[in-house]
Amino acid sequence: MSPETGPATVGFVVIGRNEGDRLEQCLRALDPGRQPVVYADSASTDGSPNRARSLGAQIVVLDESEPLTAARGRMAGLAALRTAHPECRYVHFIDGDCILQPGWLEQAVAFLDEHPKVAAVCGQRFEAHPTASPYNELIDREWNTPVGRAEACGGDALMRIEALEQVGGFRTDLRAGEEPELCARLSAAGWQ
Repeated sequence: MSPETGPATVGFVVIGRNEGDRLEQCLRALDPGRQPVVYADSASTDGSPNRARSLGAQIVVLDESEPLTAARGRMAGLAALRTAHPECRYVHFIDGDCILQPGWLEQAVAFLDEHPKVAAVCGQRFEAHPTASPYNELIDREWNTPVGRAEACGGDALMRIEALEQVGGFRTDLRAGEEPELCARLSAAGWQ
């Protein structure tokens, strides 16, 4: 990675609840010792925060007195990332049961660097074990989305922090659909 796209430029916010071994795989792929990683935990009972801490991630544990939503986890993680690493220009949100593929981050950062009006980039997701169950197969098919410009992205995406802050980030009160709702506000503000 060049200094322009080095660890000080990108931070990660991982969200999860009771992810166990999946969280460890996710974090190992991110290499928290090399770049800032915040894990926002939603009331896990399996020791996920301790696992994440042992791998070098900063921990945010959401207060259960308010509804636990993915958007709330993402925004709490982003706040912690901004406090600890204000130099970050980009944040990569990723769910704790997902694994970032080698080479993706460099390509994604380069694309945002080259396209200053783009707020977010995402890649295609795929199920690691699509034949393990009908559910896995269905999800794998659902994630096989067209390549190119999109109206919205999912929760696993690299986003420009400036754009997020301009529109107020994710709506933390939404239990679902927070990604397309955010992308609609980004588009209305002139971002792609």
